[in-house]
Amino acid sequence: MTEFRIPLIGETAPEFNAPSTTGQINFPQDYKWKWTVLFSHPADFTPVCTTEFIWFQDKIEEFNKRGVELIGYSVDWIHSHIAWVNNIKEKFWIDITFPIVSDMSIAFKYGMLQPEASTSHTVRAVFIIDPEWKIAALMYYPLSNGRNIDEIIRLIDSIQMTYNHNRATPANWPENKIFWDRVIVPPASNMEEMQKNISNWDYECKDWYLCSQKNPNS
Repeated sequence: MTEFRIPLIGETAPEFNAPSTTGQINFPQDYKWKWTVLFSHPADFTPVCTTEFIWFQDKIEEFNKRGVELIGYSVDWIHSHIAWVNNIKEKFWIDITFPIVSDMSIAFKYGMLQPEASTSHTVRAVFIIDPEWKIAALMYYPLSNGRNIDEIIRLIDSIQMTYNHNRATPANWPENKIFWDRVIVPPASNMEEMQKNISNWDYECKDWYLCSQKNPNS
């Protein structure tokens, strides 16, 4: 049996080769230099999962603008995935265009089966994977509670800020009540860096360890 293990942030995303609703996927090779969100749902033809898939599809242009590809997953067979996608189209007039993969080993490689889940249901896991195939972030939701898709997009924006500009982001960014959409400069690691940060006209420093600057994307 495939080893059960939750990947850690910074580790290389586990590989898989599996059928999907859009064809065979060889991950991560087929997604070279792309950002990816791999997310699991407990089962096809379930109410909360259906609402999530509709919302992921509704926001797909927002993901695409950020260079992010979506991959859905559950342990159900590929034929069930196809029937479910067709059902969503019939009932809600929505085409699910991102792939839904089917391979039990993925649940073990990504630690999607947890005490709340059974061998036939995965928890609601979300993995944000960067272009170098590293796990950038992971989130787990219980079976009963749907994900906030806007929060996933917000987290992607935050992670891409760090990835592209080496800047951190404050709580609730970009709507932090103190810094708003400004970003956090890495704290100084020595006295010389501290003086440079404090005297930098582009920075706004509340104290030597807490300096911010204008959002580079603004």
